[in-house]
Amino acid sequence: MSPEQNPSTDTPTAEPRPGRLTAAAALAALEGLALVAGGVYMLVRGGTGDGGDRQQSVTGGITLIVLALLPLLAARGLLLRRSWSRGPAVITQIMALPVAYSLLQADSIAIPAGIALAAVAIAALVLLVNSATTRALGIRGPGRVQDEN
Repeated sequence: MSPEQNPSTDTPTAEPRPGRLTAAAALAALEGLALVAGGVYMLVRGGTGDGGDRQQSVTGGITLIVLALLPLLAARGLLLRRSWSRGPAVITQIMALPVAYSLLQADSIAIPAGIALAAVAIAALVLLVNSATTRALGIRGPGRVQDEN
């Protein structure tokens, strides 16, 4: 059987993916890629001895790369219209907001990064709770039980 004849149970309909869902997936992927880039940067600095404490740089780099898995998996799930993917995507955005706030409190070049991170997190949250997105993911609101007949 072809995928068109046997759709996945996670895919609610054969309708085209809404642009809002694609945009939310792109923002989550962007955050994941930024975490990977930051992790690789820390690993390289630690490996070359530029980062001061080598062990701290390696640990921080590996941590960032592992943390990148959450938004990257969420982005893939959103693109594939998997209902489970919205939870990790929302969690990623909620975790990004305090990071953005702390970057905004710095007296350095980190302020523009904080503004960018806050804008991406807020935009992604708006996209993720949008009714078109929830419908495309097959998420029903509380008390809306689907008939099983």
